[in-house]
Amino acid sequence: MTRWIARRRSRQLFDIVAGFVYSQVLFACVQLRLFDILADGVQSTDHLAGRLNLPPEGARRLLRAAVSLRLAEARGRDRFALSELGAAIIGNPGIVAMIEHHAMAYADLRDPVALLRGEVEQRELMKFWTYTGSEPPAAAAGSAVEGYTELMADSQRLIASEVLDAYSLKEHRCLLDVAGGDGTFLVAAAKRWPHLRVILFDLPAVAERARARFEREGLADRATAIGGDVLRDPLPQGADILSLVRVLHDHDDRTAQSFLAASCSALPEGGRLLVAEPMSGTRGVEPVGDAYFGFYLLAMGKGRPRTPAEIEQMLRDTCFDRVRQLPTRQPLLTQVMVARRVG
Repeated sequence: MTRWIARRRSRQLFDIVAGFVYSQVLFACVQLRLFDILADGVQSTDHLAGRLNLPPEGARRLLRAAVSLRLAEARGRDRFALSELGAAIIGNPGIVAMIEHHAMAYADLRDPVALLRGEVEQRELMKFWTYTGSEPPAAAAGSAVEGYTELMADSQRLIASEVLDAYSLKEHRCLLDVAGGDGTFLVAAAKRWPHLRVILFDLPAVAERARARFEREGLADRATAIGGDVLRDPLPQGADILSLVRVLHDHDDRTAQSFLAASCSALPEGGRLLVAEPMSGTRGVEPVGDAYFGFYLLAMGKGRPRTPAEIEQMLRDTCFDRVRQLPTRQPLLTQVMVARRVG
């Protein structure tokens, strides 16, 4: 029994050590469009090598690695096919974008001890997420926000249905989404509930992109995008529910509390606040909160993962009560909390 436990623990420890290599195998598969190529059917190594622009031995090594990670399947001698896991990536721009984006995170994490000591000044993630810099975020030009706004839009598609399934907006008349990027979440909400008016508040350059998005989606008659800085400018009035979707964990405690105070000022008595983001301590996916987001946000330069209890306390310390945590189908992607604004 002791030997069995030791073997099991050794495998677990080795998988942690090898995790970076596994992620790089996935990254190579995405960069080379392996999953799209395998979607054409079972193919030989030599045939795949030509399509991947790799020498046969390089293709064989990648394909065997992909099979070991269940990203592909072996079919007979030296022939390969798409697996269910690989198929899940096809046609999902959010997953692909996040995989490619992590090249920046890996670069920033190459010396984690120096990062923890605050000795890494030049970080790729800080340059990418421009609102974390020292300059006033509202002054950011369109070109500076383009990259992260597109990434946010791709990843928002993954969680919009999770949030909207967890909490119905049927009884609400106007939703204000703060720091909502190009409006992907609001578009999903507006299309699900045709009676709902929606307002987006984000940096001026981001709001401009959202305004164009609303026009393209045919929602200009009930969707508004307003530019400003939530830490300096008052939020728009008139909404009876306000959403913070993956906002609080991007900021340190003092700034996050300022977001909640601004939300309090924007809502009427009885209005609702919807908080949606991955949270620390989520049962079954604990590493996502404290390990993944803990270090990703450190590299980004701001923010930290919080437990539902910590968020609830922040809400109650502001102006909210009746705080509830709502179940989601995929807590790995997001958790949802809703609270009532008190007088």
